[in-house]
Amino acid sequence: MAKVFIGSDHAGYSLKAYLIPLISQAGYEVVDLGPESEQSCDYPVFANKVCEAVLAEKGLGLLICGTGVGMSMAANKVAGIRAALCTNEYMARMTRAHNDANVLCMGERVTGPGVAEAIALAFLGTEFEGGRHQRRIDLFS
Repeated sequence: MAKVFIGSDHAGYSLKAYLIPLISQAGYEVVDLGPESEQSCDYPVFANKVCEAVLAEKGLGLLICGTGVGMSMAANKVAGIRAALCTNEYMARMTRAHNDANVLCMGERVTGPGVAEAIALAFLGTEFEGGRHQRRIDLFS
């Protein structure tokens, strides 16, 4: 199973803390890249940390902020990252299967913990299908 790098900002800290043991129990090695508290912080700093780790170690990433939008915008600025903001399990499965997304973004203020758990596990448990989907990803520039 892939190593999972997780990060948040202050607005996503509680959901991050909730998800870490659940993802670990599912058999994934989880690396928490911060922050270590709910003290106000800048989400791009943690998006960059997670994205750099994903690229360096060929793992998957999970980023959480208030809505997931800021994290997804920051993550997608990093070359080689395909971050997807997902609000349900179907989106999470399809972004892995068809888009080979390597970072999942979620929003603590808009996604409850049970739904977030299902989204994260669907994302982590789905493999990229390749084929015609790879041709489309190759068109990203």
